[in-house]
Amino acid sequence: MKLLIVTSVAEFQKDILNIFKMAKIEAFSRSEIDGYKNPNKIIATLSWFPGEKGGTESLMFFSFTEKEKIDLLFKLVTDFNEKMETNNPIRAVVINIENHI
Repeated sequence: MKLLIVTSVAEFQKDILNIFKMAKIEAFSRSEIDGYKNPNKIIATLSWFPGEKGGTESLMFFSFTEKEKIDLLFKLVTDFNEKMETNNPIRAVVINIENHI
């Protein structure tokens, strides 16, 4: 069992859901997050009345799943990122789970 975490800008939600479907990862969770590339934006959002919107609307998906499904997902994400025209690739990481119930 491994923990898969995938992040991207919100615009790619439909693409990520399709990638999860093709990888046969059917059980997962999604959370809305703010993404930051510039540390100065983080500092601006810490003030009482920030002058600009905090971060970029982003999403985080996570799933406890098997290695074989993750291997296929990584291939699909790599293919997707190679074809994209923006500088906002889908990111994916895997964390080993030592114990689970």
